[in-house]
Amino acid sequence: MSAAAVLPSGAEMMQYLVDSAGPAREPAADMAELADVIRNLLAVEAGRDTVVHLGGNLFDVVITGGGVQARAVAALMDAVQLEGGCGPVIEDSDRGWLYWLVPPGSAARWEPHPYAVCLGAPHTITLPSLNRRVPPGPYWMRPSASDRLVPMGPLREALAQLRPEPTPHAALAAQLGISP
Repeated sequence: MSAAAVLPSGAEMMQYLVDSAGPAREPAADMAELADVIRNLLAVEAGRDTVVHLGGNLFDVVITGGGVQARAVAALMDAVQLEGGCGPVIEDSDRGWLYWLVPPGSAARWEPHPYAVCLGAPHTITLPSLNRRVPPGPYWMRPSASDRLVPMGPLREALAQLRPEPTPHAALAAQLGISP
């Protein structure tokens, strides 16, 4: 370093950092989504239901009927996912649906299926509190584990084989305001 180089003072450096951070009270674009995810996951852990955006780095969701055949699919997935059994599944007995949490990006690769619909971004899902294991309302039929999701390929095959009904297509299309 030459003798001619002048380093900024501590106050000048702090002012530079404040100026480069952007407008006050406006979170950085890349941090707003992370903060939202953390708040939602903390709410679930604290025993509250919470709305989570699908897609991103968390998960997408496959929606199926919730009848006897769907329970057989869950049992088959227990066998496929040997250690720890089937990944997370939420049962909504009011609608008669199961929500299978699958890896993020599954919706983009999901081909039309006669017994299931896969949704990702920009949709949301309400996750029940982690301790809700029975109705009323949606509950964890298969509890969520931090490192486990339901694999899309084996789930598609099991759904095609066991054909859970009623299928969610028409009801979901009406809810979303689209044609099936």
